Amino acid sequence: MNHYEIQHLNIKSWAEEDRPREKLLLKGKAALSDAELLGIQIGSGIKNMTAVELGKLILQSVNNDLNQLARLTVKDLSKFKGIGEVKAITIVSALELGRRRKNSETPERAKISSSNDAYEVLKPHLMDLPHEEFWIILLNRANQVMKCERISSGGVSGTVADPKMIFKVALENLCSAIILAHNHPSGNLTPSQADKDLTKKLREAGNYLDVPILDHIIFTDKGYLSFADDGLL
Repeated sequence: MNHYEIQHLNIKSWAEEDRPREKLLLKGKAALSDAELLGIQIGSGIKNMTAVELGKLILQSVNNDLNQLARLTVKDLSKFKGIGEVKAITIVSALELGRRRKNSETPERAKISSSNDAYEVLKPHLMDLPHEEFWIILLNRANQVMKCERISSGGVSGTVADPKMIFKVALENLCSAIILAHNHPSGNLTPSQADKDLTKKLREAGNYLDVPILDHIIFTDKGYLSFADDGLL
């Protein structure tokens, strides 16, 4: 193998951590260069040039300026050897998604400052249900709602809340705190002993995992009970 061939090894011959797709999985998207990200869009290279090298060539043509790259049309990209119409469309589509994301407004997240705030956030999910469901509200460090997640759905008189599922969701979303919630279709706001025992168990687990349980809301269509407000947490 001569020097020229060594310089143009197929991506499959690279060390696994240096291949763009594998590198993204191992180290995260931020670890990839612009050329590597573009190479993933290109997919495959041509003789004596990998997809990443093709990406570098395209970027050099626009002075490594992503704004200029985004202005290239399918016809412009198709002028590069190895970039057919399909690959050009893939690149243009990816850049358009990036443009739309940049231009879209990030909706303001609801902030939980009281049990009533939590109740209002839960209304779209639990209002008018004829059966019990168990939900969690995931919060960031500013007590803003990251998302609401249903953990289980049961019958008229109960539902099962698996602690493993609750903290699996919490850890996967890297939340800073949780609010527990379940509804009582009967309208009864009195917590059962099972409700109290589960809350205590989850609170202890949350403290250990550094994901504190801030409250447990028993939801009914006409009102709610807050474990935190009532000193039951």
